[in-house]
Amino acid sequence: MPVVKAEALSAWSQGALVAAGVRADHAALVANSLVAANLRGVDSHGIHLLASYLDQIAAGDVDPVATGEVVSESGGCLVYDGKNGLGQVVSDICVTQAIRLAEAHGIAIVTARESNHFGSAAWWARRMAETGKIGLAFCNASPIVAPWQGKEGRFGTNPICMAVPVGRREPWLLDMATTTVAANRIFKAYNNREPEIPAGWAMDKDGIPTTDTDAAYAGLLMPLGGYKGSGLAMMVEILCGVLSGGAMATELGGLRYRGKPFRASQTFLAIDVMRMQPEFRDRIDWLIEEVKSAAPAAGFEEVLVANEPELRMERHRREHGLPIPDGTWAGLMKSAGVFGVVAMDSAESARME
Repeated sequence: MPVVKAEALSAWSQGALVAAGVRADHAALVANSLVAANLRGVDSHGIHLLASYLDQIAAGDVDPVATGEVVSESGGCLVYDGKNGLGQVVSDICVTQAIRLAEAHGIAIVTARESNHFGSAAWWARRMAETGKIGLAFCNASPIVAPWQGKEGRFGTNPICMAVPVGRREPWLLDMATTTVAANRIFKAYNNREPEIPAGWAMDKDGIPTTDTDAAYAGLLMPLGGYKGSGLAMMVEILCGVLSGGAMATELGGLRYRGKPFRASQTFLAIDVMRMQPEFRDRIDWLIEEVKSAAPAAGFEEVLVANEPELRMERHRREHGLPIPDGTWAGLMKSAGVFGVVAMDSAESARME
């Protein structure tokens, strides 16, 4: 299994995107957002996605140079049309707009349609939190999740993410799919030929729960908590697809589809906490400390809050490098090779000693 320094992987990925026709600054944005997910241990939204992005560009399903345009703006509300551009490019523009509008109005909601996969939602919520806002990010996705009591896909994994500005402590950041796991966890297992996945992750094409990776790949994801997860997925669909005027449910494509644009929608909400609570940072610090002060249950050494495991993983991987499964590595090099990109393992310093 290759183990690569984050900086080397990001630089190579940027080169691959530029070779595919992506503007240099946009390539840096996409590559850095993916590598950041790997650093945090969220490999499902890390560099393995680059292969799908490159395949989409090669197939003509994504416009590598599109930046989109504002459809409407009214007070703290803005609607954006991504024009089938890269999801990170569209989202970067929308988050910048959300920050601007929240500073002017105290609260802002920006929703984009006709976008693509935007990587990890945490990247965008954290950007808003770094400017002193509560940042929330949502997106709809490929219809690979059946509604509760159904066996046909209607929803995506439709994540919910919230990042909070803090004072003395590490940031609090929750990023979760409305399915038991993110779809890319199953795609990653499939690409790396892992024969089984944990129970409760997926159903086969007939709606029967399965642990077989191949059956799960061809089947459907399980909603988080049954009907509750199904309701949350529809809530996100309303906030994204319905509100933006974009594609909904079965109208969406996806990373695995060719000959069809993804047509994803994203929504970003920014709240200027100082407008409501000047002592917000001290209060959130107190709350985090109060939660962590709970006695740990049997088998655990401490109580962790959202974002702590990821931050610890990031510190470890910055020092020791990013492990990339062989299947992911091979797929990435193959997709990049379509654009004449030299395989990373042929370059000096691509792998760690």
